[in-house]
Amino acid sequence: MNQRVRQSTGIPGLDPLLGGGLLPGTLTVVVGATGIGKSQFGVQFAAAGGEQDGRRGIFFDMNARGDAQNQDEYARRMFDWSLTRVDPGVKPQLNTLFSPDRDHGDYLHVFDYHGRRVTRRDLEWEQWKEWQAELNTKLSRAIEYVYGNLCAGVRRVVIDGIEPVGRPSDSIQLNLFEYIYHQVIHKDPEWVARDLFREKYRVNAEAIAEHTYDTKQVGCLLLYTSHEAMLEDLISRPLDEGDLLSGANTLIYFGKIREGVRISKAMYIAKHRGSACTDEIIPYTIDDNGISVA
Repeated sequence: MNQRVRQSTGIPGLDPLLGGGLLPGTLTVVVGATGIGKSQFGVQFAAAGGEQDGRRGIFFDMNARGDAQNQDEYARRMFDWSLTRVDPGVKPQLNTLFSPDRDHGDYLHVFDYHGRRVTRRDLEWEQWKEWQAELNTKLSRAIEYVYGNLCAGVRRVVIDGIEPVGRPSDSIQLNLFEYIYHQVIHKDPEWVARDLFREKYRVNAEAIAEHTYDTKQVGCLLLYTSHEAMLEDLISRPLDEGDLLSGANTLIYFGKIREGVRISKAMYIAKHRGSACTDEIIPYTIDDNGISVA
């Protein structure tokens, strides 16, 4: 795919309002309260890769409280797409990583049990150590999952399940996201392979060189849950220096708006660097086929 070719969102009517779509090689963050349509956006974006990139996207779910996200249900209903889940507890199978018959899966829920707090300030020392131990045992599996899919031609990564916190720097989930985004998705593939293969790198160097890819063609969509439900509250929220939202290339708010005596859904493109985009409030609807712009 040419670097200037934008990635379609998969949402009818939205791409023209984004100057043609999302910019590959960048981070897009969609912010909104639970139930506003973020996961449907993620499924539509990932599914659009099948036609445009030749491969559908993958999901990295970091939800740690309650149930995992509903991508399974949405993908099956909207696209007759049965997601292949990856077991986060299985050790990486590096000897078959580049096999043409290898199924890398398209859904990884990295935390296999729920109800746990996700900020350092909420945790006792022993609980924090438990979190660290769990992440350390699963990190290689997460790297293998993302890297293996990118080597196989996937060009879209959807990261879901990020929960709101008072201080982003205290969030275990955001720390993990920063690692996956900077040290895997947009890191030179050779160096990702070095981190993953370690002492087996030299033995596999030839195969690694044959399966390189251009990180500038990989789009990352982060779905971020907010405390705010109303769109006007999201629009007025400040972006702190160094905050995840201020560092994103594209920032889209999903929220509720009042229309007389009715409450409806709308989105606002708060930022879309390197591109023209609409500055209007964009109403949208959700049905069995997903999101569409009114």
